[in-house]
Amino acid sequence: MTTVRQRRVAKGTEAAEDQPSEKNVKPDGKILSGHTGRRLWNILSITVGGIVAISLGLLTSVYVATLHENDLWFSNIKEVEREISFRTECGLYYSYYKQMIQAASIQQGLHGLVYDNKTESVRTINILERMNVYQEVFLSILYRILPIQQYLEPVYFYIYTLFGLQAVYVIALYVTSWLLSGTWLSGLLAACWYITNRIDTTRVEFTIPLRENWALPFFAVQIAAITYLLRTHLQPVQERLTLMAVFIATFLFSLTWQFNQFMMLIQALALFILDCFDMLPTAKVTWLYIIQISGLLLVCVLQFFNSMILGSLLISFNASVLITRTIQKNLKKGGLLNRLGKLILHVLLVLCSTLLINKFIKKILNLESDEHIFKFLKAKFGFGATRDFDANLYLCEEAFGLLPLNTFSRLSDTLLFYVYIFVLFFMTVAAVIVAFQNLSGSNQVQFMKKMGECTITLKPDAAYNLIHTVLFGCLALSTMRMKYLWTSHMCVFASFGLCSAEVWKLTLKCIHLYTSQRTHVIKYSVPIITLLYISYKFWPGIMDELSELREFYDPDTVELMNWIKSDTPNTAVFAGSMQLLAGVKLCTGRTLTNHPHYEDKNLRERTKQVYQIYAKRSPEDVYRILRSFGTDYVILEDSICYERRHSRGCRLRDLLDIANGHIMDGLGENEPDLKTSLYPRFCEEIKKNLPSYTIHFTRVFQNKTFHVYKLAKHK
Repeated sequence: MTTVRQRRVAKGTEAAEDQPSEKNVKPDGKILSGHTGRRLWNILSITVGGIVAISLGLLTSVYVATLHENDLWFSNIKEVEREISFRTECGLYYSYYKQMIQAASIQQGLHGLVYDNKTESVRTINILERMNVYQEVFLSILYRILPIQQYLEPVYFYIYTLFGLQAVYVIALYVTSWLLSGTWLSGLLAACWYITNRIDTTRVEFTIPLRENWALPFFAVQIAAITYLLRTHLQPVQERLTLMAVFIATFLFSLTWQFNQFMMLIQALALFILDCFDMLPTAKVTWLYIIQISGLLLVCVLQFFNSMILGSLLISFNASVLITRTIQKNLKKGGLLNRLGKLILHVLLVLCSTLLINKFIKKILNLESDEHIFKFLKAKFGFGATRDFDANLYLCEEAFGLLPLNTFSRLSDTLLFYVYIFVLFFMTVAAVIVAFQNLSGSNQVQFMKKMGECTITLKPDAAYNLIHTVLFGCLALSTMRMKYLWTSHMCVFASFGLCSAEVWKLTLKCIHLYTSQRTHVIKYSVPIITLLYISYKFWPGIMDELSELREFYDPDTVELMNWIKSDTPNTAVFAGSMQLLAGVKLCTGRTLTNHPHYEDKNLRERTKQVYQIYAKRSPEDVYRILRSFGTDYVILEDSICYERRHSRGCRLRDLLDIANGHIMDGLGENEPDLKTSLYPRFCEEIKKNLPSYTIHFTRVFQNKTFHVYKLAKHK
């Protein structure tokens, strides 16, 4: 492990420092010491910094809440419009909160979630096992027991909680930057960058119930706690309390997002890399591995032993690292070549054992819940084309594509990206040098010590945040939806570097201008100038944004939901697109054939079958498929049937044609083995009211966007 080195002093000097020197003693014997003054100054600085952190967090919450209100006029629209505004999977998650609120008792509400037969028709599923909705359960119980029902509607209690978590998020980012740099000015700059780059750092104001909006604040708290844990010279009590904070944050992060295991796997890789190069204390890294495993296993228990968690790569990887480290001893001893050889062997052992353990667990559990993710990754990174419907569904979504280049231009407007690259460059150079020093052994270290001031060091907390931002940056570049994990930490990392004495010291030494006084001046003046620039350029825009008023408007969907509630039985089963059906469940409480929570193999197969309503299939085939799921009504959407949003080959109807082996519509190339379908496209042909269709389907509702057909019940 490499830390900031301090020059050794003679024992006599140490002894002398324990006694007050003569020049610090007044003639009357009183000791003049700056210790009390420094302590008071530190207390004042922490107090002011803490007040600024809390104030910025609360202001951010008010800011996003105001944007949400101004964009939808949420306080003035009807309840059905409010619920429709929770689009796609957001509506599905909120529906369980609504279900718990409306239940006769908490026990009955929980029973309805554990034995749910309305989310997937002709099936009873355990919602608490399948989905990460404990936050909805907790909030609904809290709302029921608190005396606030007459003052606050359930929907406001829900959205205000999410907006309140944004305060936690910003405070955690602020504290992380403060811990790294040693000054709360860095935290102030991080928070300001987070707010001014809101388009790229959060989407909470228009996707409120999304799982990441619950999880990312806890992830930021975990990073702040890890940053503090990796500081040197912590007292045992401080270390134990920090480990507890890391565990609680890890557990809450894991509980609130189904993709937690993949994010923490990247985090575990960061710890593994740093531990291999001896840049972190091994004991603390071990504790972090154990915390990740224990937090995930606790979530597994709460989710009724969800097999996807047990079969996660994170558990296999962390177990492999701990086992391999026990077997392969003396890993961090020897010269450069010896260390490199051991390191390569160690990495190979860990990777092989990870794959073997994961394969073994999945074989025993017969686990296939996450296979669509690996098919998607295989196709995305060019390991062969695929006709798999689920993989192509992800590949064709913009959110799962590469990070657009205009993201960097927006980040550059606030100077964030420029500063980030500057800090990243110098920190990476320092990390490479330190890693080489550590691998070179004791002789090289002794040689570097003789160089005194030329020695480059990297503190463990800074090293962790460096690798963290690099790995999550790679994730964001490859998958746009994950950019929010990177851009928020980018604010932390850039502000830390701009306020860091170590970074400026290294920079000034490279251009032969280093003095301690100059470093001190620059590390405060540059951040202040940056803050003034951001305030001058973006404050008017923020004020204009807050004054812009819009209103929710989706009359076709409102008309559809009102018709379903008034003209169909409560037990009716609806088929349609995943996104629309989530709204149907929330607004009407009707039973669904499929929904947007895609982490289940049977549901993915069911969704592909239901989507044959947009494929080239016979009316008999479509009727048979829909009736097998107990469907009473099917909703067809013109926006899907005649889709123009995606290019040819990525439209939903094209994906279905390819999966079914049919030639796609329109001009363009087709793969040679695709054949012309014997039947026209179902969603188009059914509107002609031909006898072969009307015998099975009767149109019962129509507007400019939706067509609803009732299925005949043949004996």
